[in-house]
Amino acid sequence: MTTAGWPKRSLGELCEKPQYGFTASATTEPIGPRLLRITDLRDGSLDWDRVPYCLCDDQEKFKLASGDLVVARIGATTGKTSLVIDPQEAVFASYLIRLRTKAGLNPFFLYFYMQSSEYWNWIAANKDNNLKGGVNATQLANIEIPFPEILEQESIAAVLRTVHRAIENEGKLIAAIHELKRSVMHRLFTRGLHDEPQKQTEFGPIPQSWVLRPILELCEIWSGGTPRKSVIEFWLGDIPWASGKDLKTPYLDDTIDHISAEGVAAGSRVAPKHSVLLLVRGMGLAKDLPVAVINRPMAFNQDIKALVSRGLYPGQFLRSAIYAGKQRLLNKIVPSAHGTMTLNLNDVQTFEVACPASSDEAEEIANILFTLDRKILVHQSKRATYQELFRTLLHELMTCQIRVNDLDIDTSEVTG
Repeated sequence: MTTAGWPKRSLGELCEKPQYGFTASATTEPIGPRLLRITDLRDGSLDWDRVPYCLCDDQEKFKLASGDLVVARIGATTGKTSLVIDPQEAVFASYLIRLRTKAGLNPFFLYFYMQSSEYWNWIAANKDNNLKGGVNATQLANIEIPFPEILEQESIAAVLRTVHRAIENEGKLIAAIHELKRSVMHRLFTRGLHDEPQKQTEFGPIPQSWVLRPILELCEIWSGGTPRKSVIEFWLGDIPWASGKDLKTPYLDDTIDHISAEGVAAGSRVAPKHSVLLLVRGMGLAKDLPVAVINRPMAFNQDIKALVSRGLYPGQFLRSAIYAGKQRLLNKIVPSAHGTMTLNLNDVQTFEVACPASSDEAEEIANILFTLDRKILVHQSKRATYQELFRTLLHELMTCQIRVNDLDIDTSEVTG
């Protein structure tokens, strides 16, 4: 059988017999080898420092080697695959299946194939055939994959590895800037711009010259709403209309949905530029505090409150001050009758944030944090571009639409 000019071969032919993992209790104590579990699988390199340990009486049988692939065989991540590269002393857990390639099949090539839409379509079509909604070793062995000559496999893997590495690097940069921002924010809201002495408050230390002020003193609090979905004309405008699904970044330039002026008049409200939108109802409150500054006037729904500055401090500072103390506000969340997470209006109104005596200091702090936020957005955009490039190349390389066999490509990273 061939596809796009290449023969197809089953994993049963190209790999050693797929093997199930080892059943053991995990521990953080270094009592034996690392125990790689389903929850440890991730895109890109495995983070061995986060993998727990276990006792294993037959370590040699389950020992992981560089080039092994481990596949989740059950659960929400069924089919997810990680490639083992330079592992520590480690074995793999029972809900994983190990694939070990024979000569003639490059493990990096196989790993990248197992990120393709063709592979995931196969997983979706076959996992429900199992009583527990997973896949087993026999099913995996029956998967047929494109099988170009080994040199072309290596070239394909090298190209995809290069882009994959760029995605990983952008992810590391994003994580590093997030950590830098967390550290800088903590420093600014406990020491200020001028490294002031601290004073103790009921909520912890703040700079000596700062004071705690309630949100209602600093902002007007506006409610929004949703125009009737049945009136199409309300949803054909160009006015951004924010809901919880939009509050995923510190600054909002646009929203997924838009409404008309008639829609605003019939059931919503427009907050002015630089207002702070705070989610007060929804499952988005289960993990974090969705709160964002809007960079243009926007309408918003009933699950959001708009905090409109009274002019003492800019919205950008208020957003950061709220987020710096977010845990106190998250502690006020209560489940509604339907189980939805809710922040009561009174808790928002009386929520106190640390404020400097000078609005100039507040503005400078906002600018520092804005610079870090924008840096994060730049790298998120670059990562998204690399991810789209990876998806395109993966499809076109695996279906033989692009050939790389004649290119001078360094394949040492995928053949060493």
